[in-house]
Amino acid sequence: MRLKSLLLLLCLAGTSAFAQKVKYSKEEIKKMETYLFNEGFNTPSPRKTSTIILKDGATYKGFCSKIETKKGQIYEVAIKDSVTKKNTTFNADQISEMYVYPSNAEKIAKVAKYMGNIRNFGTKKLTKNTNNDRIYFVNQTVSLKNKKDDKEFLMQVINPGYDDIISVYHDPRAKETTGFSVMGSPQLGGGVIKSYYVKKGNKVMWLHKDDFEDNYEFLFGDNTEFMKKYPKNSVEWDYFSFLVSEYTAMANG
Repeated sequence: MRLKSLLLLLCLAGTSAFAQKVKYSKEEIKKMETYLFNEGFNTPSPRKTSTIILKDGATYKGFCSKIETKKGQIYEVAIKDSVTKKNTTFNADQISEMYVYPSNAEKIAKVAKYMGNIRNFGTKKLTKNTNNDRIYFVNQTVSLKNKKDDKEFLMQVINPGYDDIISVYHDPRAKETTGFSVMGSPQLGGGVIKSYYVKKGNKVMWLHKDDFEDNYEFLFGDNTEFMKKYPKNSVEWDYFSFLVSEYTAMANG
């Protein structure tokens, strides 16, 4: 009798979980696959004026003459004053925020990469690869790939404007899913970024696509309406930028 009751409970639980799965229309899936984050840039332009704001409130402007990185993340910046030509070097633990412009060389490379993948035409905006706006970096304490000791770096915020609950930072070492190409033709499929650094509350973590499902409740589980509309068994990693945007919009009413 107990065995029958247990089997019945398991059956009901399975049925309930299955019933929660949401089937989306083609139009909804296309919308969710659209990449909303800003492009991640690794190289500041040395020819345009950068702005550095220190933790003590002091502001410095000049040309970014040198950067030092660890695992791709910026931890030291040198700028040359546009008037005095004097070089000043700052460690990341001194800096609160930094605003720089992307280098032309990296923008050209990103355009070439964009044109080399057919999938990009339907999911990304070319204008983000040729961005002429300032890029926003913020001081953040992280453990690189969740393995290293916590350290302060300057990290690029790639969801500015809707980062008040969940902040997403560019991972310079991120890999992309693979596609295939026939005799030099543009690549089909692939091109989905596999990892970001993500902050919610006081927790900052390196989020890889393989760990997305395990962290779904932490990221979005405090919004019942969102979880009902986008349960984790109905969505994919490819939708991540949309999910962050939608979650923020719903949380803010």
